Amino acid sequence: MMSLKEISRNKAFGGQVIKYEHHSNELDCDIKFNVYLPKEADSAPVPAIYFLSGLTCNEDNFIQKSGALVEAAKHGIALIAPDTSPRGVSIQGDSDSWDFGTGAGFYVDATEPSWAKHYRMYSYVVHELPALINKSLPIDGSKVSIMGHSMGGHGALTIFLKNSANYQSVSAFSPIANPINCQWGQKAFTGYLGKNQETWKEYDTVELLKKFNGKVNALVDVGTSDNFLENQLNIDTLKDTVGSLGKSSEWTIRYQPGYDHSYFFISTFIADHIIHHAKALKQ
Repeated sequence: MMSLKEISRNKAFGGQVIKYEHHSNELDCDIKFNVYLPKEADSAPVPAIYFLSGLTCNEDNFIQKSGALVEAAKHGIALIAPDTSPRGVSIQGDSDSWDFGTGAGFYVDATEPSWAKHYRMYSYVVHELPALINKSLPIDGSKVSIMGHSMGGHGALTIFLKNSANYQSVSAFSPIANPINCQWGQKAFTGYLGKNQETWKEYDTVELLKKFNGKVNALVDVGTSDNFLENQLNIDTLKDTVGSLGKSSEWTIRYQPGYDHSYFFISTFIADHIIHHAKALKQ
């Protein structure tokens, strides 16, 4: 297990925003993440929420733009924001488009030969990063939730459904809820996972829900003026699937009138999401 190198530290709302870098064995590269530690972490381990960001983002967008720090500070909860893909690895095609490769890891473990060595964001987020954080930082690894936006909303929902014992709750802003049936998902899954679409279902919220037996505690928000609502996110499909499975009591899916896909939308509703997780983490 490699050690953490502190890159920067800034005081915020009584706590600290710290950027760390470490060598990832899963990604086979050096990678950065941000953590917000509330002041309570000075004296005891605190619960934490992992936030997975969307296409083109890195570890900074959420910490800097969401308004989450003040809310996390109110509840004494840490925030952990990883990057969205490996960095500094040169793979042919990794920078050709904004929705595949660099900044677009899709939280899968790639199996296609050119991507399989580095593009293992699923195992990084689920296994390697939490193990490193729980060993190195004042985080209570038994009280953890997960959330995300867009590609990261897809990541949070699928990771929760595949590892529900690890997380107390899940939430998402404008998630790519049924990626096997949208252009973003089809492009990414073809590239990372190959042409066998059965393997794609392992990373699809709607498909995973159909065989999921546990309990879900989920909040999903999407804006009705989101440019991607109709052709990429498939929130209606998610809502219909939840309903047909008789799971509506476990999911709060809200369509927010007039809001778009941006951090202005996230910052408007971030308090609701932090409260959603705080209730679950305090139990």
